[in-house]
Amino acid sequence: MAQKTSEEAHNEHNDTNSAVGKMKKELGPAGFVGMIVGLVIIVVTSAIFLLNYSKSNKNDSAQADMFQAQYYFEQDSLDLALNGDGRNLGFLSIIDIYGGTEAANLSNYYVGAIYLKEQKFQLALDHLKDFSSSEELIQARAYKLTGDAYMELGNFSDAASQYEKAASTADDDAFSPAYLLKASLAYEKQGDLKAAIKPLDDIIKNHFGTAEYASARKHKARLEGLAGS
Repeated sequence: MAQKTSEEAHNEHNDTNSAVGKMKKELGPAGFVGMIVGLVIIVVTSAIFLLNYSKSNKNDSAQADMFQAQYYFEQDSLDLALNGDGRNLGFLSIIDIYGGTEAANLSNYYVGAIYLKEQKFQLALDHLKDFSSSEELIQARAYKLTGDAYMELGNFSDAASQYEKAASTADDDAFSPAYLLKASLAYEKQGDLKAAIKPLDDIIKNHFGTAEYASARKHKARLEGLAGS
């Protein structure tokens, strides 16, 4: 066996006497690797916990700040709801300051609804597209508002699609028939009479007894006459 050089012997001596070297020697290769993996898991888990804790606190603060903006919205004080009153934040500031929180997400819904009322239809679309909810009726309402914005912009195809999504998401007699009537109107404005009949058929077949049922039958007969079917 070749004799070790003085540099190799020196490095081996330093490694053996270092804390890491002693640990490697005591634990063995497998034990040492296991310890490193365990430490990494602890660090990552701690980081995730701190991130979630920080996000939770941030969302709590955002919800508290949003309370006054919601009040102004309900009172139809739209400018105050949008921009704040000098002491309390408006929805736009909540989106900027608390991005990534549920409060910011919900603020996009409110801002979209406000811009729609103010006839700022493209701005309404921009914010409504940034909103999503697991609450089906709220999400259905957001799809309906998105459809309204598309209608005002003359994009009847996308409007019809949004109304149909609203109807399928709500999936009940209270809201779906009204959304389907809007889908039919959007298709008619697009000039697609056959497509306009389909939402009416849905009402007639699946929503008997609703307030929209008679209207669906009447409009279907009219459209069939226009389509020559």
